[in-house]
Amino acid sequence: MRAADIEHVRTLPLFRDMEAANFDGLTSDALLQRFPAHVELVNEGDRPDFLHVVVEGMVELYSRREGDELGFSLLRPFSTFILAAVARDAAYLNSARTLMPSRILMIPAERVRDTIAADPAFARAIVGELAIAYRRVLKELKNRQFRPTAERLANWLLREMEPDGRMRLPFDKRKLAAHLGTTPENLSRTFAVLAQHGVDARGREIVVTDMIALKELAKPDPLIDDPQV
Repeated sequence: MRAADIEHVRTLPLFRDMEAANFDGLTSDALLQRFPAHVELVNEGDRPDFLHVVVEGMVELYSRREGDELGFSLLRPFSTFILAAVARDAAYLNSARTLMPSRILMIPAERVRDTIAADPAFARAIVGELAIAYRRVLKELKNRQFRPTAERLANWLLREMEPDGRMRLPFDKRKLAAHLGTTPENLSRTFAVLAQHGVDARGREIVVTDMIALKELAKPDPLIDDPQV
């Protein structure tokens, strides 16, 4: 990596408290690469060669069975993936691909495991990352099991909206349906329901005209929806 890239990586939460020598060793063979949208980064069933860190852009975690896809997470900077497989040297349980042009830091998996043993600050940061990933999965399970599709979509919009109540979907609605745990047809019906609660959706352009009505429908729960909890 270039010196400027190394300095930037050093500021990321996962690395900022490491001993300098351990950081240098960890990143000596690391790569910081740009990828266009829709590039497969890891494949379910493979063993990990690298720990990946999203530095810019967005990455989708998903699984595929007989033509059907199940979306798990949409990762933004500075999320890691898939850390549990790297830590255990075990097969990936899902796949990952970019959803938009992205910069991804790739650190050799064996170096990550060696550095966990050598650097207590890095080990603590790894534990924190694993805890975040675990809680994210548990929140998503609760979201899908306890809420109808309209509530799931309403809460997703509340999290993703700009302060002015507008957004442009960074992917098509079929992808959104997969990550809400529903079908494209049901998602279209759900947008029609949300139109009665202040949501105007035209293609990928979405405008919320009545935030109070949308929040009343969503009934946001910090134990599901707050990323800081």
